[in-house]
Amino acid sequence: MKKISIVVPCYNEEETVGIFLQEIQKVRTASLTEYDLEIIFVDDGSTDHTLLEIKRMAESDTSVKYIALSRNFGKESALYAGLTHADGDYVAVMDVDLQDPPGLLAEMVKRLEAGGCQCAAARRISRRGESVIRSFFSGCFYRLFRRLTGIQVPDGARDFRMMNRTFLDSFLKLKEYNRFSKGLFDWVGYSVDWLEYENQERESGSTKWTFWKLVVYSMDGIFAFSNMPAIISGGIGIVFCLLAFLFLLVIFGRALLFGDPVAGWPSTICIILLIGGIQMFCLGILGQYLARTYSEVKGRPIYLCRETNLILKKEVHDHES
Repeated sequence: MKKISIVVPCYNEEETVGIFLQEIQKVRTASLTEYDLEIIFVDDGSTDHTLLEIKRMAESDTSVKYIALSRNFGKESALYAGLTHADGDYVAVMDVDLQDPPGLLAEMVKRLEAGGCQCAAARRISRRGESVIRSFFSGCFYRLFRRLTGIQVPDGARDFRMMNRTFLDSFLKLKEYNRFSKGLFDWVGYSVDWLEYENQERESGSTKWTFWKLVVYSMDGIFAFSNMPAIISGGIGIVFCLLAFLFLLVIFGRALLFGDPVAGWPSTICIILLIGGIQMFCLGILGQYLARTYSEVKGRPIYLCRETNLILKKEVHDHES
């Protein structure tokens, strides 16, 4: 019997984990009876009773596994932790808030079994229930990301997907500390089938992704996959050097023709502030790349495991120790 592992990152989701498990059990009974199911909850340093709820479920359902991280490392690290320890023939990634419809799991495994793809992924074709401003900026990000990086992540792409072992083993070879999984999934390559669905609202609780966190996450994605911001900052520097040279010629010519009256002090200050601001902006962009290089060079582990009911794989256990 083939095995399906479902990796579910969780952070302060005590109200949702039980509902999520019930929905997965319904799908298992209805359409996944031919498969052995393993559900790996990754508790990302929750401060509520999420871990206690997961442990309670694990006592009554042997298919429930958990990994509790030592602190909040972020969703990307929790995702990597779960994928590292998933040993199913097919491995799925889902959000616990049920915005990823569990009913799509059957279609995903069907497509993988057909052999036409190595990954079946889901994308939203609508953003019903989401604010207009958030939807607008999300669409702008995907267009900008594709243009700057060449990584073809479609609008509405989710982390929700199911992979075979070939795809997953290749993905796990990417061990960078600063992770943007949507881009990494595409970078790996292979054949991906996209399943479209209407947006689903959270089953319970509230999202942990504030607008600012999404902005920072978007920046992480762009800096992780493109050096275009650094190229743009260099281009800005060249343009302003040329403008400064032209202004120098203008000022020199004006002094020869009309003398050198003491005038234009406010405009001079404005120009100095403008140039200084642009310089700081460009240094900030370079600083982002330097900071990410610094994080990678330190070689710290992507996550640390506090406790689990899984047998940790030796490679990862050695890495953590």
